Amino acid sequence: MERAVASVAAQTVRPMELILVDDGNADETRSVLAALRDRHSPGWIKLVLLEQNVGAASARNAGWEAASGQFIAFLDADDSWHPRKIELQYRFMLAQPDIVMSGHGHAQVEGTPTLARLGEPVFYHLPAFYVLLKNPFITPSFMVRSDLAFRFLPGRRHMEDHLFLMRVTTAGLRIAKTKLPLAFIYKNIFGDAGLSADLWVMQHSELENYEILCREGRISQGMIHFFRVYSWIKFSRRVLIVRLRRLLAGKTGSR
Repeated sequence: MERAVASVAAQTVRPMELILVDDGNADETRSVLAALRDRHSPGWIKLVLLEQNVGAASARNAGWEAASGQFIAFLDADDSWHPRKIELQYRFMLAQPDIVMSGHGHAQVEGTPTLARLGEPVFYHLPAFYVLLKNPFITPSFMVRSDLAFRFLPGRRHMEDHLFLMRVTTAGLRIAKTKLPLAFIYKNIFGDAGLSADLWVMQHSELENYEILCREGRISQGMIHFFRVYSWIKFSRRVLIVRLRRLLAGKTGSR
């Protein structure tokens, strides 16, 4: 958490506010959040304290509703941002009013990230079909217009970010991405710790996402059959990657 907050405070264009959401944790999270708030300028950090655990989607919505800025960016407690993330993404969003949200690449690191010199970002439009096939960027890369009518679907605890992107793009709204790595993650995207650790839960949630889109009339019955097959192919690939990763880790540890 401290690393994440420090990366926000170090932005070359500092956000007007930072909202920390406690999703009903039973540990000492609230005292940690209060201590972080008190270290910074009065009023810059706002706390949203939920009485019970509602999951990632509803927790993000709660933070969104508490925000007062023109744009919303999300950052998980165990990730961090490149110092120029807000500067580069904010400038693009201001210049492109037809883009409702944007994202960027990320780098997986251990320890303190190496801050390579960045070139100018090149953003490109992501069509809806591409987004239906794969999640194009992670949640810590999101920047979305705060007046967007969509929110994360309440109650979703897994793959809620991909569902959000699919609902936005199938509504005909435009999103964009740059490949610049403006976010840092400290574990593998799937198969390690956190909500993505259980591959079967991820797979079940992805299939549920397509069912939701079909019920909402965003994809047809014919399309959902295609995406189910494609989803199982991706699942098989993820399982293979995780098994190979663990096999290699075991060999390294036995040396």
